[in-house]
Amino acid sequence: HASALPAENVNTRQRFPCCGLLRLFNSQCSTTATDIISTVEFNHTGELLATGDKGGRVVIFQREQESKNQPHRRGEYNVYSTFQSHEPEFDYLKSLEIEEKINKIRWLPQQNAAYFLLSTNDKTVKLWKVSERDKRPEGYNLKDEDGRLRDPSMITMLRVPVLRPMDLMVEATPRRVFANAHTYHINSISVNSDYETYMSADDLRINLWNFEITNQSFNIVDIKPANMEELTEVITAAEFHPHHCNTFVYSSSKGTIRLCDMRASALCDRHSKFFEEPEDPSNRSFFSEIISSISDVKFSHSGRYIMTRDYLTVKVWDLNMENRPIETYQVHDYLRSKLCSLYENDCIFDKFECVWNGSDSVIMTGSYNNFFRMFDRNTKRDVTLEASRENSKPRAILKPRKVCVGGKRRKDEISVDSLDFSKKILHTAWHPSENIIAVAATNNLYIFQDKVN
Repeated sequence: HASALPAENVNTRQRFPCCGLLRLFNSQCSTTATDIISTVEFNHTGELLATGDKGGRVVIFQREQESKNQPHRRGEYNVYSTFQSHEPEFDYLKSLEIEEKINKIRWLPQQNAAYFLLSTNDKTVKLWKVSERDKRPEGYNLKDEDGRLRDPSMITMLRVPVLRPMDLMVEATPRRVFANAHTYHINSISVNSDYETYMSADDLRINLWNFEITNQSFNIVDIKPANMEELTEVITAAEFHPHHCNTFVYSSSKGTIRLCDMRASALCDRHSKFFEEPEDPSNRSFFSEIISSISDVKFSHSGRYIMTRDYLTVKVWDLNMENRPIETYQVHDYLRSKLCSLYENDCIFDKFECVWNGSDSVIMTGSYNNFFRMFDRNTKRDVTLEASRENSKPRAILKPRKVCVGGKRRKDEISVDSLDFSKKILHTAWHPSENIIAVAATNNLYIFQDKVN
């Protein structure tokens, strides 16, 4: 492990973490479309990490316990459970295929020995229970050891069943299926801080669900116009406030963010706060509307700030200031001159996610060429790192990368014309309390860990 910035920054909160490769998982050598990872999420303790892919599968990784014999294996993640969450379906009324791709995974806080998570594809949200079993019952009266029913007339004595030890088995069982509530594709799910409700958002509506009720949801936002020809924007992401169960935000394709309070009215069509940055007329172009569309919105852990990601930037907004963001970070401004070719190959429509670290002091988001960016909010320093198989040896040091826009290119720089736009980091996750990150690059999952002194 090594630090990405000079060693004089001793305080881990003030320097960039995550420079040593902890683990690399890849589904197989020849990538098929179903193997591409579509979401990554740590649970509330960081002990488990879940990924979903385009084939409808969920893979859960568990962190290894620290061992005195192998101290260097601190915090390694290994596969814990794999299950098929969603299957491809067909809507016969609309003649539409519903793909199995997992759009989002959200964990519920652990209440007992079992774990619970929500997973969703375009139409259906499922609540899964993941539990361990290391004992099996034996000695039934009405069944023999093979499970076949016995003739009651042959039973002469009553046996008390006993539990016998068995090899540990991890079972994933669907506890609830929340279906038939979305006409359009679901892009977000968010668990409320009351842990009794959650919301699901599609392009035009947001629904509120109770975990115990699967056949009914409340529509809390509906921006569908009476005449669809008058449609000017769609919902792109939505999230509940981490502490106030009545508050949530949703972002739009027009680059705006609306904060809503469910105490104000049952249907939150009227927002409480409206966050929008005035457009700079000098930057106006044919692509302005496309690149201003927000692809992700996240509350800070403190609940004081909102982070949004559009095509070129990450912005941090203070809940108390609606007219402009308090911080703007350029993710890959060198692509501004390439927008025409990015439009032609559809890359301009890529939806990048963004994440906070546990203390809200560092921001991480993805880019192209398997690059991902980190921004330190305190020191205003930033770094570009690469998740690639070339430097995927365990504990390999990640060196900062630089993109050269024009003129003379240095030895360690990469030209903007050499970037591979088919390699993109769309999905990332940060451990809730430690400097461990998970980065999804196509069908590979990279887990990086902070330098260990």
